Amino acid sequence: MKKWQSTDKIIAPSLLAADWGMVTSEVSRAIQAGADWMHLDVMDGNFVDNISFGPDMVNAVSESNDIFLDVHLMIAKPDHFLGRFVEAGADLITVHIEAEHDVANTLKRISQAGCKAGLALNPATPVEDVMPYLDQIDLLLCMTVVPGFGGQSFMEEVMPKVEQAASLRDLRGLDYHIQVDGGIGVETAAIASKAGANVLVAGSSTFKADDMKKAVRDIRNA
Repeated sequence: MKKWQSTDKIIAPSLLAADWGMVTSEVSRAIQAGADWMHLDVMDGNFVDNISFGPDMVNAVSESNDIFLDVHLMIAKPDHFLGRFVEAGADLITVHIEAEHDVANTLKRISQAGCKAGLALNPATPVEDVMPYLDQIDLLLCMTVVPGFGGQSFMEEVMPKVEQAASLRDLRGLDYHIQVDGGIGVETAAIASKAGANVLVAGSSTFKADDMKKAVRDIRNA
């Protein structure tokens, strides 16, 4: 069942790490393993130096399984493609502060479409850049790797930004989730959770684990 928690720890396996030859059954496997959300990384070969998939993949997952779809648009012009991902079945759409768009307007359009709105910042981008938009978002994604490819090492130097985002949330009386994405396993999940993150995107450490159910449980309990 799709869910949008306010405070619980949320485990979101990344579809990038799944076996794409059997995508729908891989999503089912993640659900059975205890995943809360499915994280879908959309890459255009422009904003990041890699290409993944588009709205059709999101739609295939949406039509085959009932899980909250966390769609992360790593694309140069998210405002141009936004409607297609809404129609495809996205529940949460996260766009990058660094992309070429009117950030406030894009976030407004996401919310008006009935989706949750997320805003992402790359490791080199300071939290100050997203401060004007914190009251317009449901989720803030602090990338813990340079976006574009899976399997990278966790950047612990991003944790002060997570702590800052958590402090700003409390100071302003807001309730957005704080998500981390990149290099998340049991050890790094503990580090990120301590800093204030509650949504953990995990790719290789879940889909490629010998026992996915145990992997999800261990990350949740880290």
